[in-house]
Amino acid sequence: MATPLNPQNVADTLAIQLEKIEKKIEVLYEIEDTFYSQVEKSADATPVNTRDMKIPLQFAPGGYFGQYNPDGGNLGRGSGPHYENAVIPIVDFRYALEWTKKAEWATQGDAKAIISVFNKNMASAMPHFRAHMDSMCMTGGNGVLGTVTATSNAGGFDTIVLDVDFGVKLLMEGQKINLYSSALAQQTVPGDEPEIVFRDVPTKTIRVATIPGGVAVGDKIVIEGVSGASPVSLLGVPYHVSNSTAGTWLGFTRSTTPAIRASRVDAGGSGLSLPFPRLALNLLGDRSGSMKKPNIKAWMHPAQAAAYESLGMLVTTIDKDSGGSQGMDLYFGGNMTMAGVPIQQSFKWDKRRIDFLNMDSWGRAELKKPGFYTSDGRKLFEVRGLDGGVAASTLLYLVASWNLFTSNPQENAYIDNLAIPAGYA
Repeated sequence: MATPLNPQNVADTLAIQLEKIEKKIEVLYEIEDTFYSQVEKSADATPVNTRDMKIPLQFAPGGYFGQYNPDGGNLGRGSGPHYENAVIPIVDFRYALEWTKKAEWATQGDAKAIISVFNKNMASAMPHFRAHMDSMCMTGGNGVLGTVTATSNAGGFDTIVLDVDFGVKLLMEGQKINLYSSALAQQTVPGDEPEIVFRDVPTKTIRVATIPGGVAVGDKIVIEGVSGASPVSLLGVPYHVSNSTAGTWLGFTRSTTPAIRASRVDAGGSGLSLPFPRLALNLLGDRSGSMKKPNIKAWMHPAQAAAYESLGMLVTTIDKDSGGSQGMDLYFGGNMTMAGVPIQQSFKWDKRRIDFLNMDSWGRAELKKPGFYTSDGRKLFEVRGLDGGVAASTLLYLVASWNLFTSNPQENAYIDNLAIPAGYA
């Protein structure tokens, strides 16, 4: 008598089932270029050559003002205005993409893959490049993208926790970084630029392969490509908008040139309160001689926008209309202003700081606008093996040579040392 077969189950049918792949690819990281795009729109780039750009500044009006005796008295001699030049250097940036030929061939056509890696890489390169540029605009001219607050090592990796001001918002997974000592006096491991293999926004954590010598609290995460003590990079907002008397600004000594210092309101670690913005704007007006600056914007992290909104909720009155279809929304709309100045939010902004920037005074010194690196009309480049033969990989570069500037620092003001609202730290 034949042994009966077992009933067919789902495991027996796996070999003949079709595999379904969702065609929409979700991006599981943030791509933001809010400030960079605003500067790009509000000011034309100033074309420059390989020589540093000069910004002419009038420091004194000239002329002697006083009384005189018109009854035969001497009017005396006069004087003229005093001019000097600020000097802004150019910084060269590149964004490099590489993929193998097999990856390209395997994704050519709808019958093979839901996307072509070639087309996807070409299309996504510029948004990622601009996001990195936006991050650099948040730095103070030294390329620092984060400060180490805690570190541990396990399994061949250093796990690094960064400061609450920016966290990991100025970094991306897959990005190479430099590690410097706390005073930027030296690279921790010269020539070694580890790649970020893990990034977590809520915990402000990144992970890299173990760095020889280890990572110390206070060390600085710095952009790839710099070297030596006191690295120099893009001159971002904190560089230009500062009342510091230490160091220099575009060639001028801060301690002896008060006209190049911005106005500051120190919150002293307290939460945002209404007198702070009004004081900042009044200090700005006092320095520039006018309250009428039509293009001032209040730049801040949404954490401080939420703190400001909370102040408004304390005095909110809800007016109901006569219709029966009105919904309930206890929050304010998106068109918030602060002391009459439009609020501009950026998730990359320093959480402890609010900057009042006259966007009409900001600009870009540009030697090479963002675009593909080309040679003899080519945008794509082959890789060479160690023996000189062609390697089956393709390289694509985006490059830009530029710097950020404000032509009048005293037309900007800022509030710093603000407390970070609960839940945002």
